[in-house]
Amino acid sequence: MREILKGMPWWVKWVAIPLIALVVFGGMIANLIGFVILLLFKVLFFVAIVGGLVYVVRKFMSSSSSKGDW
Repeated sequence: MREILKGMPWWVKWVAIPLIALVVFGGMIANLIGFVILLLFKVLFFVAIVGGLVYVVRKFMSSSSSKGDW
């Protein structure tokens, strides 16, 4: 591979080849980034829901007149 690229100008190595890679694999890269963002959103949503549930249960437990109701 090095011998193939050895005689090429710098712009082929550093501009043309990365651009071709982006064109060929751009959709896959965009899908991967979208999947990671969606996964992070779902994790944050899950944490918010669990945190809200814990908050509501603690609020209910502290406002309960006797702890023996459970």
